[in-house]
Amino acid sequence: MKLPLESHYAALGDMFSKPAQPTPVSQPTLIRFNAALFSELGGELGSSTRDVLAQIFSGNQLPEQATPIAMAYSGHQFGHLNPNLGDGRAILLGECQHGSGQLMDVQLKGAGRTPFSRSGDGRSPMGPALREYILCEAMHALGVPTTRALAVVASGDYVVRMQREPGAVFTRVASSHMRVGSFQYLALQRKTEGDVDALKVLADHAIERHFPELLEQPHSADDPASHQPEAKYLAFFSAVAKRQANLIAQWMNLGFVHGVMNTDNMTISGETIDYGPCAFIDAFQRNAVFSSIDTQGRYAYQNQPAIGQWNLARLAEALLPLFSDDESVAVELATDVLKRYSDWHQHAWEQGMAHKLGLLTPEPEPKPETNEPIDTSAYGELFTRVIDLLDTSRLDFTLFFRRLAQCVTGDFSPVLALYKLPESTGSEPHRRALSEWLQDWHTVIASQDAALTVQQMQAANPARIPRNHQVAAVIRAAEDGDFAPFHALVEALSAPYTDDPQLTDYELPPTPEQKVLRTFCGT
Repeated sequence: MKLPLESHYAALGDMFSKPAQPTPVSQPTLIRFNAALFSELGGELGSSTRDVLAQIFSGNQLPEQATPIAMAYSGHQFGHLNPNLGDGRAILLGECQHGSGQLMDVQLKGAGRTPFSRSGDGRSPMGPALREYILCEAMHALGVPTTRALAVVASGDYVVRMQREPGAVFTRVASSHMRVGSFQYLALQRKTEGDVDALKVLADHAIERHFPELLEQPHSADDPASHQPEAKYLAFFSAVAKRQANLIAQWMNLGFVHGVMNTDNMTISGETIDYGPCAFIDAFQRNAVFSSIDTQGRYAYQNQPAIGQWNLARLAEALLPLFSDDESVAVELATDVLKRYSDWHQHAWEQGMAHKLGLLTPEPEPKPETNEPIDTSAYGELFTRVIDLLDTSRLDFTLFFRRLAQCVTGDFSPVLALYKLPESTGSEPHRRALSEWLQDWHTVIASQDAALTVQQMQAANPARIPRNHQVAAVIRAAEDGDFAPFHALVEALSAPYTDDPQLTDYELPPTPEQKVLRTFCGT
């Protein structure tokens, strides 16, 4: 097997990472391997067997040219700063050139202790490894920027968390693993060493890797600040903020709750990372929380946009010396970007809602597959009313929007039938309010081409999502040695916007007995 690894991040120096060697596992067994992604990374399997792949993706045998490191970073965890987090159970092997031209990290999770493990064992239970594989690939299929899953290997060993559990090693691919916490770490180091060189090195690396267009932007005669070297770093911060605004809007449009939006879990690239206590909402609630440790609801569904802004404020604090030598000027510049974040997020969320509700771009010829902005200025009330109705009625979020496409003809029964689900609160006032909203919505879309409206709605509203009870069920089966349900779920989620009568069981919400209300980090 060949995997053409490079070592760009490791070459930055020991301020940014520490060498870390995987600790061998006793009996690695390959559970699943993403051959398509491997090929996109320029990998060549040759005559490699499953046993060979298990050795490599467990960390027992490293690919040629690997330079294994643990990345350094800090992080605000539930609002409290931990200055020295780092990769405590993850080891970056290096980077590959993706077929698209993007440099991609290849990282092992659960491969043993690193210099940042502290008292931890550096291992991962099988459950969190399988969960991350499912969620990574499901989010990718849904069109959401995300880390990817390359492989998952049973270790043959056990780890002890709240109980004794089988272990696994997960191989994650990302356009990078740089986080808000990466810059926080360097900012804290600056306070003791007194210079900004390391911050500039990391910012320049992030710009070259994720925002190369910033290196080519012409200077503006109307904006003297654009001639200053610092302008590049402010533009970088603005670009990161815009990506996060768009990402969180996509989460909200799909009813996704990340669950642990610490600053060490927010990437600079704008990709979703770390699928621990996350879940898609079934019966909709604005205040939905799934993390077993989020007792105050800090990372509830409705709080995610504001938490994104809070995290970006922490990034701004770290980057202030790069914006201007005058701290008051730097704060003013950063504050302006943070204020615009709310508008960026609102715009992205409204565009997503417009597509979900089938609002087409007017003249000349609407094309649902394009990204042409839709004028949503007249539809704000329509958007907020439907979210209010879903919240008060506890209707299934995914099924509601998917079935709404069946109501384009004016027959609302597919949606109203959702009141029969056990979790819904189907009182008569609720039903009347929803019927009124449905009529108002239908009035808006009635003049549009019906086929195009349905096409757009089906392209924006998935038939299948990785429902929490389904993920929990396949993990239980896998822990008992049966991986068939895991493979079946991954396949069922690979084309989530396509109707398939053979996969209708995967579309169903949980019964009261199946409902899973809490998920866990797995550390």
